[in-house]
Amino acid sequence: MKAIIYCRVSTEKEEQETSLERQKEELEQLAKKHGFEVAKVIMEQASGYEVDREGVFELFSALKEQEIDALLVQDETRLGRGHARIALLHCIQKEGVKIYTIAHNGEMQLSEADEMVLNIISIVEEYQRKIHNLKIKRGMKRAVERGYRPERNLKHMGENAGRERIELPVEEIVRLRHSGLTFAEIAATLRGFGYHVSKATVHRRYREYVDEHASPHKR
Repeated sequence: MKAIIYCRVSTEKEEQETSLERQKEELEQLAKKHGFEVAKVIMEQASGYEVDREGVFELFSALKEQEIDALLVQDETRLGRGHARIALLHCIQKEGVKIYTIAHNGEMQLSEADEMVLNIISIVEEYQRKIHNLKIKRGMKRAVERGYRPERNLKHMGENAGRERIELPVEEIVRLRHSGLTFAEIAATLRGFGYHVSKATVHRRYREYVDEHASPHKR
């Protein structure tokens, strides 16, 4: 099983470098005790109240790119403090990674309060996903009712991925707009068919089309 060691101190004072090294050594012993292979060691000096930390981004990048079973920290405050701690615990939990701490001498046990907050966050996220998917479904249904035929208009979908300017069925955007769909609904519909597009982009393409096709005396 593989693990990542994460060490953090809050200041850049020279004496804190000794604390970082001590954390690392103690966590290496914890890894050895529980039979973990240390895949990565992350050490940083930053405030625990912030999530905009290089070490945090390095951590989550490694969790997504590698098969990691556990995260080893001195205690949960090394991950973060305040709201940042809860946010990071939630993200780690979503990755299916267990947290081991020196303070617990093994797998970390969440308090009842933390478990309750994390459960609430998970429930809210699930409903947000449901609402988002329902919006896409409703937008697609309205578009099809108004004559949108994805099998005709999306046959080249994905061919232009990676281009700076996203290729979109602009005439369909215009037609759906004239059929009464909002820009948000049109964007949701296109995303449902595989286009990575925002409401702002849909609105911009619509305005470009309208301006381009406006009669000369209206320009």
